[in-house]
Amino acid sequence: MIAPPDQSSAVADLLTADPGVTHLVVLAGAARRPEGDLILCDVVRERADNVLHGLQQLGVEARGAVAAADVELTLSHAADQAARKAPGSGADAVVWDEVAAKTGEQTELSATYLVLLMIATMIAGIGVLLDQPILIVGAMVVGPEFGPLAALCVALLRRQGRIVGRSVQALVVGFLAAMVATALSTWALTAADLVSRDMLLAERPLTDFIWRPDALSWVVGLLAGVAGMLSLTSKKSGSLVGVLISVTTVPAAANVAVAAAYGVWYEAAGSALQLVINLCAIVLAGLATLGVQQLWWRHVGRREKRRQTAGRPVTPSRRQPPAGG
Repeated sequence: MIAPPDQSSAVADLLTADPGVTHLVVLAGAARRPEGDLILCDVVRERADNVLHGLQQLGVEARGAVAAADVELTLSHAADQAARKAPGSGADAVVWDEVAAKTGEQTELSATYLVLLMIATMIAGIGVLLDQPILIVGAMVVGPEFGPLAALCVALLRRQGRIVGRSVQALVVGFLAAMVATALSTWALTAADLVSRDMLLAERPLTDFIWRPDALSWVVGLLAGVAGMLSLTSKKSGSLVGVLISVTTVPAAANVAVAAAYGVWYEAAGSALQLVINLCAIVLAGLATLGVQQLWWRHVGRREKRRQTAGRPVTPSRRQPPAGG
C-alpha cells in the first residue's frame, strides 16, 4: 500500500489491529508517485476481504494505492499464528475485490476472445458431423466463454449494471460471430466435398444429445455453474472448470450453426434451446453460489464480532466490520 502521510497512522493501526495481518512493515516517505509511506504486510486469505474493506473506508485508493498478490510460500511462526486466529478457512475464503477485478477483465470483447470462440465452435461443428466426442472435448478446451459468464454472475450479485451489459454483449456477440463462422466453414467444407448434409441426418448416438434438451440439461448446467463459481472464488482448477462450462455451451452453438447451414431447422431449434437452457442454468447456479458464499462470510464476521464483544481470544481492539458485498 501507498498511504498519504496524513493517513499512514490510521492505515497502520487498522492493519495492526487485525488478527489476520502479520509481517507489517512501514517505510516512511518511501513512495514517490504517488507520494506517501510504503506499507507492506501479509494477510491470511480469510481476512483479506475485511482488510481491503477497511482500507476502502479510509479512502486509501483515492490518494494512494492498494495492490495485492498471492504469496505461494511463507515460512513463519507469526503467519501460522495469524492463520489460527482468523475465523473460517482460507481455502473457502472469498476476496470479493479480487473476484470482481478478475472477472471484470474478462468482459472485454477482444479479437482473441472472438477468434478462440470461433475456433472452438468450428471444431465442435466438425465433431457434430463426424459424431466424434473427442473433437467436442477439444472444442471445450479452447472455448473462452467461462470468463464473461463468471463476470455476469459477479456483476449481478454486486448490481454493477455496466459490467452486466459488457458481459451480455461479449456472450451474445461472441456466440453469434462463432455460429456465423461455423456456418460459413460448414458450407466451405461441403463445397470441398469433405462433409455433407447426410452426415448431419445420419444416426449420431454419441452427439445427438446436443440438440435434444431435457431435464438433465438443467442439471448439467446447474452443476457447471456451481463448479465454475467455486473454482473462481477459491482459485481451484480454473482451466478444468472452464472445460466443464464449455461442455454445455460450445457444442450446442456449433450444432445450431451446422444445422442452420444445412436447413435442418428442427435440429437448429433444439440446439438453440439447449444453449439457452444451459446458459440460464449456469448463471442462476453461479449467482446462487456466490450469494450463499456472501451470506456465509457475513455470518462468520458477525460471529467473530460477538466473540470479540464477549471478551474471547480476540481483543476488542481487533474488531473489524464484516466484509461488504
